[in-house]
Amino acid sequence: MNDLFRFNQAVTRRQFFRKNGTGLGVAALSSLLARSGLSGAEPALDHLTHFAPKAKRAIYISLIGAPSQIDLFDYKPELAKRFREDLKTYLAEQGQRLTGMTSGQAAFPLAPSIFKFQQYGQNGTWVSELLPWTAKMVDDLCIIKSMHTEAINHEPANQLILTGSMQSGKASIGAWLSYGLGSMNEDLPTFVVLHASHSSPHSNVQAISSRLWGAGFLPGKHAGVALRSKGDPVLFLDDTPGVSRDLRRAMLDGLNHLNQRSYDAVGDPEIQTRIQQYEMAFRMQASVPELADISGEPAHIHDLYGEESKVRGTFANSALMARRLLERGVRFIQIFHRGWDQHGNLPRDLASQCKDVDHGVYGLIQDLKQRGMLEDTVVIFGGEFGRTVYCQGELSETNYGRDHHPRCFTLWAAGGGFKPGLVHGETDDMSYNIVKDPVHIRDLHATLLHQLGLDHHRFVFPYQGLDQRLTGVEPAKVVKDILA
Repeated sequence: MNDLFRFNQAVTRRQFFRKNGTGLGVAALSSLLARSGLSGAEPALDHLTHFAPKAKRAIYISLIGAPSQIDLFDYKPELAKRFREDLKTYLAEQGQRLTGMTSGQAAFPLAPSIFKFQQYGQNGTWVSELLPWTAKMVDDLCIIKSMHTEAINHEPANQLILTGSMQSGKASIGAWLSYGLGSMNEDLPTFVVLHASHSSPHSNVQAISSRLWGAGFLPGKHAGVALRSKGDPVLFLDDTPGVSRDLRRAMLDGLNHLNQRSYDAVGDPEIQTRIQQYEMAFRMQASVPELADISGEPAHIHDLYGEESKVRGTFANSALMARRLLERGVRFIQIFHRGWDQHGNLPRDLASQCKDVDHGVYGLIQDLKQRGMLEDTVVIFGGEFGRTVYCQGELSETNYGRDHHPRCFTLWAAGGGFKPGLVHGETDDMSYNIVKDPVHIRDLHATLLHQLGLDHHRFVFPYQGLDQRLTGVEPAKVVKDILA
């Protein structure tokens, strides 16, 4: 870099304050007014919404491994007559891309679901016997049976549905919402991640990484903060023995002063992120223990979520914690429940996985509903793709496995202006292709952003010469038919 280039790029102290003094003053005043409740706005917004939102927060429940839509929501009774029919020719005609796990099979026998289905709710929605609690609340749910994706393996599929891209380095949904909508509280992160670590002893638990809740190219402060399911929810919550709270405050003030000097010298925005995260950690030392203490929850709430809500690490406990986080102003919560990858022993393992989540998610929806919070909270529940109608491995009348299937799968949304009691989309007779109202993952993202007051076309972040979007550069649309 030559001296002339350095001179042209330099900004003197006087130039900086002349150009930015007004903006800094307004930002500081806005922050102070927001803390005092006088501004009428939420504190520290990076953007304003593009239009009036229907919801102001969201919970995304990720069933990592991909549950079988055929065995839970996509009822295909006629398949029982075609048990063991070889679909090899059919697959060739469809141009189906096979995974390495089944591509070498000599035959692809059709495996009908062995589970009973029944109609529930005002519209007669079909639900599997594996989800008795979910069946009770179908009138609260918007069930989308026509989801589809390009990804056929777990890691790229999870990255696509949770970051909008199969490529690493992109920002997660929660990070986008933190960036776009800002915080509604001062004592907890805007975006919190919960891991339901207790799963079926037989489950095939997929590995996941922090990329799924990372900030990517966005400022680091927008990344999700994961609360641990064992031990302290956050490490180092307690002050070091012999170090008082006041002394820790003084130490942090000194550290922040040094960091601020570094920022003044080099202008790296990640230094500001570091300062903010130190401050957040200090405040969380007081807020997190109170959050994690569920001893004050009444008995009828634990009855609503199920007895497992008292046990940390269970899905029911994570669901209860999610409600407590929402009450304290957390904007976005990601709950991960792993073990849904049933390539074999599906009847045993899927039943166990459903038992893990069914009661807890029912409790969450009903709890939000009775508190008047469901109407402005979006809850999404589903996996990263679907499962095949043909069997992977050995097939019997009581046992089978299913491979990955990106062409159609089912998830549901509730609250936040999604139309309750609706079943959207249809698949063909074999739950193989979508025949009505397809919804791509990008469409789901566009619709979620819309409900939160953000136009996915205009909601951008400039990075590497491009206006980055959660929905990317491919076509995406708001699915108006699923909105109330």
